[in-house]
Amino acid sequence: MLATVDCAGAVLAADVAAAKDAQASVASSSSHRIPAPTHYTDWPAVESRLATDPALEARVRKIVASMSLAQKIGQMTQAEIKSITPAEVPKFYVGSVLNGGGSWPDGNKHAGIAEWLALSDRYYDASMATDAAIKLPIIWGIDAVHGDNNVFGATLFPHNIGLGAAHDPALIEEIGAATARAVRATGVEWVFAPTLAVAQNARWGRTYESFSTDGPLVRAYARAYVAGLQGDFGDHHVMATAKHFIGDGATQNGTDQGNAMVSLHDMINVHGSGYFGALEAGVQSVMASYSSWDDVGTGTNYGKMSGARALLTGALKDKMGFDGFVVSDWNAIGQLPGCTNASCPQAINAGIDMVMVPDDWKAFIANTTRQVEHGEIPMARIDDAVSRIVRAKLRMGLFGTRPSQRAGAGDAGSLQSRELARRAVRESLVLLKNNRDVLPLKPGSKILVVGKNADSLPNQAGGWSSTWQGTGNSNADFPNGDTILAGLRHADGAANVTYSETAQGVDLKSFDAIVAVIGETPYAETMGDIMPSATLRHSDRYPEDLAVLQTVAKGNKPVVVVFMAGRPLYVNNLLNLSDAFVAAWLPGTEGAGVADVLFAGHSGEGPYNFSGTLAMPWPGVPCPDAGGSSAKATRWLFAPGYGLRYPSKHEVATLPTDPAVDACADASVLSVFHTLAVPPFSLYLADANPQHPAHDIGADLNAVIEWPSSHPVLRLRTVQVNTQQDAKSVTWLGAGRFFARSPQPRNLMQLVSTHAALQFDVVIATPAKGPVKVYMGCGQHCTTSVDLAHTFATYANGARHTVSIPLACFIKTGADNRRTDLSHVDVPFGVLASPPFSAAFADVKIVAGTAAGRADLPCASLGAP
Repeated sequence: MLATVDCAGAVLAADVAAAKDAQASVASSSSHRIPAPTHYTDWPAVESRLATDPALEARVRKIVASMSLAQKIGQMTQAEIKSITPAEVPKFYVGSVLNGGGSWPDGNKHAGIAEWLALSDRYYDASMATDAAIKLPIIWGIDAVHGDNNVFGATLFPHNIGLGAAHDPALIEEIGAATARAVRATGVEWVFAPTLAVAQNARWGRTYESFSTDGPLVRAYARAYVAGLQGDFGDHHVMATAKHFIGDGATQNGTDQGNAMVSLHDMINVHGSGYFGALEAGVQSVMASYSSWDDVGTGTNYGKMSGARALLTGALKDKMGFDGFVVSDWNAIGQLPGCTNASCPQAINAGIDMVMVPDDWKAFIANTTRQVEHGEIPMARIDDAVSRIVRAKLRMGLFGTRPSQRAGAGDAGSLQSRELARRAVRESLVLLKNNRDVLPLKPGSKILVVGKNADSLPNQAGGWSSTWQGTGNSNADFPNGDTILAGLRHADGAANVTYSETAQGVDLKSFDAIVAVIGETPYAETMGDIMPSATLRHSDRYPEDLAVLQTVAKGNKPVVVVFMAGRPLYVNNLLNLSDAFVAAWLPGTEGAGVADVLFAGHSGEGPYNFSGTLAMPWPGVPCPDAGGSSAKATRWLFAPGYGLRYPSKHEVATLPTDPAVDACADASVLSVFHTLAVPPFSLYLADANPQHPAHDIGADLNAVIEWPSSHPVLRLRTVQVNTQQDAKSVTWLGAGRFFARSPQPRNLMQLVSTHAALQFDVVIATPAKGPVKVYMGCGQHCTTSVDLAHTFATYANGARHTVSIPLACFIKTGADNRRTDLSHVDVPFGVLASPPFSAAFADVKIVAGTAAGRADLPCASLGAP
């Protein structure tokens, strides 16, 4: 491939087609061709491969006519396995269960395939034990988004962003079929995949779940993925889910669950593309998005998708002809105005057919029953929803057979598709730089491997891997995989490969080349968002990666960077320190696929060449979304379609690094805790003595921590206040502290001048009888606090409240007439209390502006000046 470098530093592919020979054969296949862009003016009718079956429809009508209201509403209810026992299923006629990320049979992270299958059988048997005239089998849904990623020992494929770079729909169908076999082996029949977002902003923490910024490619992949998952609806196939309808990849600033401001034309022709492909393939379920939509062309505000009848019913069902069912996302109905997690007639009337109500499912059933009886929800809407669910279950062939009696059930071998995953890794890699043709490496070379990601299967796998955020894992949680380091040792011989994470103290002269494996660490939805004020410069968030490259650059040896990330990021400084640079995305468990391409053939394998090309643009400035003609002209360093091969005549010149750009906008919010502690902050537990050491709780969302273990002072667990697993519930068993701390103090005085406030959400479980001090730490022997005991006493137990404390309340004058100094705050949020007291805290932040400092908690009420 030839490419050019313009004077602004933007590298553009001159001949994209030549970059990937395999694409020509893919495009020529009628079943896997990548379609041309569409220019619809309204939602089109989509022809499904599934023909209408009069006999099936008659059976659906007969079943629904035989059902009581209780049975119908039960079928519309989906509960989490942690919150519903098999014994409860027949009492409430529950039609579906799910396990969220980080939820396993009996809470066992390492549950074997037999344990999954046994639990599936128990739920199925329970659903067949009702007093209904016609027994309706339960269906279990799971987030198997890159392989059966919740199940111990399963192969994990590259995340979607890497698969998009492969530009290979045939590969996608194979991965869908392999995932279906793995999931069905555990007795589960429904997969919440594929994600069909057409991501437009790399700030979005779910960018890696998007195949491309290009609608036609997403459409081709959707068709192929659904075909692979659902197949002919046999025992080796699962029901697919097209998600999240619609526009989740278009939200402002890439904010998860945010608002998309796009035209109707773009919503249909760009963000609707994947749904056209999925419906063509006969997808049986669609998941509504958390996000909302403002049509900038007409000024129409559709609100949250879970309540958008014009889209769920009008566009998807009526115009596009979708005859499957729509499921809501995790507690998404609670975000609609006037709704709670357990009550939302608006969502059902809008077109939600099955409601994902993980924990409050009993209350939801009672509320919905009452709403139907009182006419808030028409019976016709209930019958339509249940008909759609029953139709999908019939098509899936779920009636009459226990999960363990289906073909492939319990087959542990079905969890393993290592060769396919390794091939997917090879096809997903994109070579961005290869100056002086330092790649491929020659077998037998003396290689120094550095970087935090080289020997980390959790970092390779990313989010949605064993746990929801992909955090709290170790290599031992992925027993059937190879790290990139292991792959390099296999390719080059273990004796030729030395590993040092930081390269400190290593004699670089003895090596022929250095391979640095660096990049992001795991995250998932919400937690993965990059704030609008922050740059997209990778080293701003991971300075250790820049440091290790600066260290090895001193050796004057060829440096090959393998960059693992869930999105394209600004890496000009890293590119300048490398001779070759490979975008490896999030490759999953088969790190050996990287070594396959880095080396010029080994052990009779290969040689393999790079074939991946970018499916998203790569930023050439730290703030690619900033205004101004200059920024817009140079914002993309590598265009979609760019990707080098061996040999390459292309040289990437030294790039600008924009050292003066350290922010993209004035920071109006300093986020401290948002599902997880926001770096550089960490969360701690400690006793009441500030001189005693504290316990870092880490990033494991699933652990229940009692600290200290011998005589617990505090009990901490992860719960929901606003969205899935977003809060920390703390129970005081003794006098103790729960707080956030950063190793780098922050100057909050400028925020004080904007009337900023410390803001957080709280749910009181056990009221306090003594003081509850919310405090800030301003260095050694410096704390300042306000007592919220009186305020908390006015809150109803179990109700969410947003607390907003003006920062000025923390500035107090001591006996020595010195005022509290908030210019060196290392603890922006802490709670000191004694038993009895228990509360859940979420979304802790400092918010600038007069709106944040509103007088709901005036300083005078807190005893502050």
